[in-house]
Amino acid sequence: MSIRLSALLLTAAAPLVALPAVGQSLPAPGATTQGEEDDATDGLADVTVTARRRAENAQRVPAALSVVGGALLDQSYTVNTQGLTTLIPSLNYSSANPRNTAFTIRGLGSSVVAVSQANDGLEPGVGFYVDQVYHARPATAAFDFADIEQVEELRGPQGTLFGKNTTAGALNITTRAPSFTQEGFAELSYGEYNFAQAKGWVSGPITDSIAYRISGVSTRRDGVIDNVRTGRDTNTLGTQAVRGQLLFKPDDTIQMRVIADFTNFQAYCCGQVYLRTGTSLRAANRQFGGPNGLAAQFGYAPASTNPYDRKTDIDGPLGVDTNEGGVSAITDWNLGFATLTSVTAWRFWNWDAENDRDYTGLPVQLSQHIPSRQDQYSQELRLASNGAGPLSYVVGLYGFRQRLTGRPISIYGPAAARYLIGTTTGANNTPVPSNLLDGYGQDGRTDFRSLSYAAFGEVNYRIIPTVTATLGLRYTQEDKDGYYTTTVSGGPATTSTALINARLGVLRPQRYEAHDSDGSLSGRGNLAWQVTEQTMAYASYARGFKSGGINMSGLPLDNNNRPVLATAVVRPERNETYEVGVKNTLFDRRLILNVDAFYTKVHDFQATVVENSLTQTVQLRGYLSNIPEVTVKGVEADVTALILPGLSARTSAAYSEGAYSDYPAGPCPLEVQTAATAQCSLTGRRLASLPRFAITAGLDYVRPVGGGALTLHVDTASRSGYNGDPGLSRFTYIRGYNLTNANIGYRFADGLELIVWARNLLDADYIQNLTIQAGNSGLILGSPSDPRTIGGTMRFSL
Repeated sequence: MSIRLSALLLTAAAPLVALPAVGQSLPAPGATTQGEEDDATDGLADVTVTARRRAENAQRVPAALSVVGGALLDQSYTVNTQGLTTLIPSLNYSSANPRNTAFTIRGLGSSVVAVSQANDGLEPGVGFYVDQVYHARPATAAFDFADIEQVEELRGPQGTLFGKNTTAGALNITTRAPSFTQEGFAELSYGEYNFAQAKGWVSGPITDSIAYRISGVSTRRDGVIDNVRTGRDTNTLGTQAVRGQLLFKPDDTIQMRVIADFTNFQAYCCGQVYLRTGTSLRAANRQFGGPNGLAAQFGYAPASTNPYDRKTDIDGPLGVDTNEGGVSAITDWNLGFATLTSVTAWRFWNWDAENDRDYTGLPVQLSQHIPSRQDQYSQELRLASNGAGPLSYVVGLYGFRQRLTGRPISIYGPAAARYLIGTTTGANNTPVPSNLLDGYGQDGRTDFRSLSYAAFGEVNYRIIPTVTATLGLRYTQEDKDGYYTTTVSGGPATTSTALINARLGVLRPQRYEAHDSDGSLSGRGNLAWQVTEQTMAYASYARGFKSGGINMSGLPLDNNNRPVLATAVVRPERNETYEVGVKNTLFDRRLILNVDAFYTKVHDFQATVVENSLTQTVQLRGYLSNIPEVTVKGVEADVTALILPGLSARTSAAYSEGAYSDYPAGPCPLEVQTAATAQCSLTGRRLASLPRFAITAGLDYVRPVGGGALTLHVDTASRSGYNGDPGLSRFTYIRGYNLTNANIGYRFADGLELIVWARNLLDADYIQNLTIQAGNSGLILGSPSDPRTIGGTMRFSL
């Protein structure tokens, strides 16, 4: 026994011998989850979650959470985080491309428009975990899932047990484990726009103590945006994901699960279309629209002014080539009084993509991309008590190391000088040659490194049989270093000081190094009251933090054109959340009704500020920093009902009020901007990217017909309007929308299932996210919804 244990723990720790050992326990394999209801009439099946790092009934966990089981994911054709927003109302997702991916919970986390995901020195505020391993880059959440057991959305700070940057909450994803029973599944789908998807898995024993599982998914689709200039459709899909697992279980006291996965995304993607033109107080010839505007100066008109025509005319290169993967080992050892768990992981992420960043058919910017590589290593060790006594606990250690390198490249074209500078420049109105920026560009190197250590513990004590108190604390120490350098070259030679300065105003070389070190205490306290066997009430206070970072996208310059190092470090966000809730399991488990209310206050919220006290210049400068306070409050409800045998329904709703409660120096809305940088007070204004109302609903019906069964699935999601940019311009408002998906099929007695499905059944037109063209010309671009797509699927068990 000691030899087996030593071998397993050595295997788990081998990739991270440089980090301290750490550990924890797995959910029970094969646990029933939402969407996997009993076919009998004895009520809804229990849902098992690991929100507190132990397997528990979700209705006995005193916290706000949503659970989506693997069966519901399969039935709803949900294969990525974006699809989860149709099932979970408090989760919002935005992605202009896989690198610029952001998801928020209750409006907090990391917004594409507020804190750029392309900034390698910053981390998300929503923790993203797959099989207990934290993913540091939000871009990895854009990849497809393969063979998921369930997804748990944990709302509010999870600073104790999911402590890595979880001020807003966490997505805890669990894949299906290997089985000692031979089994398999395959699914083939085909639909409009040449959509083709294949996914499946196979699992079984190798020996009496070793089992395997191999899973995969591959998706392709033609583009849904027509490039009228090239005749090539853009925004294609091309993704592949594969996962291989081995489960070693020499006896009932110890097991180790080794997982290796790889995911790839290659596509002619990701373009946006003309959304609208906003106006500002800038000179008429420096705005996009109008008779004297930039478009008129070039005799240019967009391919279409209706974004739902889904047409573009970009002339620059377009394409995404990105992949990620890794290896992890999860070892569980039942010691009797407690379970010791080790989670060891290495992960990588590669990124390269090009896009036409002027978003027009004009040759303003010829190329812009940031080839990047990230490697992360993590080690966690947890000890979780066993048994049902009045006292239970989880204690542990965590270590994390990351390195991310990048190469920012940008090259301008023949139209750039007039578009970005104008026809004259400087105090003496020096004429600007039309080719001043043709071939002018930037090349650079970035290197970001972070090291994080934490110790944590949480104790639950049953004061009386119906009342349990919880206290959890975590201390985290983080050290970060960043190096940034860029050079400029190209363009025609000139000796004119005015022209040289004009060119440097577009791109200027920069070099700086920065270091940040921070320690933070987070945790939570909770009081749960089991009012009856069917009802539990709880109240909690949680404190979390989103680690600080280093601005790796360039700094504002002082009057001597030197980077202002005081602006390099962005301080941590600190979040406090108060929450009360009630969980009900009613009518012999035929109805689940959960309601919670929360109030959250975030100090030092990471956002763009506009001021000159740190930059020490005469002019105001905008840069990424911290604002004093943001608040969000709201009410959420989840209902699941077994209406009739074979007929189940679910609905979830979220009402949120978010505000910049203290934002004295923010970016100004487009409509009040002038040629000079200006600051505007946004105090009291609504938080960007947060819908006030969000509702999701779904229905599943299974009816025996002949020797098989007829199946029906519908899911729908509605969100009210919100502002897509922190400047809160009236031109950047995104209207509310509804998205409905449905499918109907027949399941034969032998397990074969034939399905007809529709994505975006009602062909709803809406904007997923928007972008303001660099330079604030007033041109606003958007990513339109995918059009209705109808197709068919064949599923069968192997």
